[in-house]
Amino acid sequence: MYNILKILQGHSNNVHAVAFSPDGKLVASASSDRTVRLWDAATGAALRTLEGHLDEINAVAFSPDGKLVASASYDHTVRLWDAATGAALQTLEGHAGVVYAVAFSPDGKPVASASSDRTVRLWDAATGAALQTLEGHSDLVYAVAFSPDGKLVASASDDRTVRLWDVATGAALQTLEGHSDNVNAVIFSPDGKLVASASSDRTVRLWDAATGAALQPLRGHADDVWAVAFSPDGKLIASASSDRTVRLWKAATGAALQTLEGHSDDVNAVVFSPDGKLVASASSDRTVRLWKAADV
Repeated sequence: MYNILKILQGHSNNVHAVAFSPDGKLVASASSDRTVRLWDAATGAALRTLEGHLDEINAVAFSPDGKLVASASYDHTVRLWDAATGAALQTLEGHAGVVYAVAFSPDGKPVASASSDRTVRLWDAATGAALQTLEGHSDLVYAVAFSPDGKLVASASDDRTVRLWDVATGAALQTLEGHSDNVNAVIFSPDGKLVASASSDRTVRLWDAATGAALQPLRGHADDVWAVAFSPDGKLIASASSDRTVRLWKAATGAALQTLEGHSDDVNAVVFSPDGKLVASASSDRTVRLWKAADV
């Protein structure tokens, strides 16, 4: 069971995304106020504000070594920042539309971004060079995630599908179909065997990553589901919804375990800390909430 620990306040508009640093010491949040904020996960203190985007920021991610922060924006760019200083390092330009999502590969070398231009792009994190453009979705691409071994990329789209791609070649491998509305988020399980997707059809769906077979849908949210996350041990799934809640599920069975209530508006993002002791949720109520496992 998780209970509310802290409320991080400071953004002046909707908070769209949240991420923990790999060591769990920092929390990053991204907002419609055009900033990324870095917070001390232990104290909740505001540390740095990263400014430079020209429009709303939709997504934020830490590199695997924790040295970089990547952000994705309505201004059609991905920006890379120095996590320690907040200095702007690079601007990745090439998308022809809103950039909704960004993710680092497990080795930190490629960065993937997803856009309203219906593509996923891969970039070299060190140089900012464009590597590949993955085309095939027929509508906006809202989310992107790497498999734990870095060999696959999953993308989620308004076309109601999840697609799996080969990172090395850019080849489309599988199309996962079953959602009846926009697919807003996608993630691999820590062991790489499962893919979880979240949709405006109010469900989270689980898929076999190797075969693409649909497993059980997780039902219970009363509105669009915007985000999904696995706990580090792969035993729990968290989902975030416009019904103003975060729900926790048992990954093995799909059983509903707990509903985290407290946000006063849409919950747009959710993530577990690297040790699984905390859950962070980001909301249109302009806050990030930290929830702590009761037995910790």
